[in-house]
Amino acid sequence: MKKILKYLFITSDDRNLGLLLIRLLIGIGLMTHGIPKIMAGPEMWEKVGGVMSKIGVPGPAVAWGFMAAMAEGVASFFLVLGAFTTIAAFLIVFNMSVAAFVAHAGAPFATREMALLYLFGGLLFLLKGAGRYSVDTLIRRST
Repeated sequence: MKKILKYLFITSDDRNLGLLLIRLLIGIGLMTHGIPKIMAGPEMWEKVGGVMSKIGVPGPAVAWGFMAAMAEGVASFFLVLGAFTTIAAFLIVFNMSVAAFVAHAGAPFATREMALLYLFGGLLFLLKGAGRYSVDTLIRRST
């Protein structure tokens, strides 16, 4: 019976492979949203950054929008590499929290769904790290 169960539930004993696959999905997916925002320029940055005024954060909307676009585009690139994962994941979690709970406040779940997906993906890597297959691990091994 044990042999039959073993073949019915074939999974890898290497949990790091799952972390790599999810990291690639979350990172590449978020880059497809972030890179166009970076490339769109100041008009887009002002629109994105204007959300910060809803929560009473002062400052030029263009600067906030640029930082949000960089968090989506560049932090997600670092997530794909598994480099500086804690910092990248924190930026993603913060950015997606604002997107899900401020920019789309009161919107139906379907509108918030992508931001929540990236938020919880970022939270996973903030708590668990990048896993064995990452630049972070290479750096740690070399020191």
